[in-house]
Amino acid sequence: MTVSDVKKNAEQKMQKSIETLKADFAKVRTGRAHVGILDHVMVDYYGTPTQISQVANLTLVDARTIGVQPWEKKMVAVIEKAIRESDLGLNPSTHGDMIRVPTPALTEERRKEIVKLVKSEAENAKIAIRNIRRDANEALKKMLKDKTCSEDEERRAQDDVQKLTDRFVGEVDKNLADKEKEILTV
Repeated sequence: MTVSDVKKNAEQKMQKSIETLKADFAKVRTGRAHVGILDHVMVDYYGTPTQISQVANLTLVDARTIGVQPWEKKMVAVIEKAIRESDLGLNPSTHGDMIRVPTPALTEERRKEIVKLVKSEAENAKIAIRNIRRDANEALKKMLKDKTCSEDEERRAQDDVQKLTDRFVGEVDKNLADKEKEILTV
């Protein structure tokens, strides 16, 4: 393993942390309907847990309502039950073979609770990024100890890893600020 491998590996892992954070943020309800809310809801499809998007067509009926159109008529009740039992607090209703999922408006108190949740998600992402930095620095120190790199290379690489860390922590902060603004906008 070379110094550039350590840096590249650290950058890839930090990028994955950002992608995970964005995916977690997408699940957070902001008062407006979007089909991404239902991404992690699983339905029982012939004994196999399957994402709703794999068994139904998801659309936005209006700003506050998601339409779920199952591809098989007998899946209507199964999908409705899965949405109702999910941790999203949604109450779907069936109209023929179409399931309408209204997203209730958020109260000011609930918005503040969601902001706290989002901040803790962001903090977890920052912790993950710092842990990646620590692992990269330990790998660099081990390379120095094993005499596979010089002290100057190790020091420069640690500076580069710190710059990477600062860049990705800044990206977490930017994503957090955007999501906070989105949540608090009525």
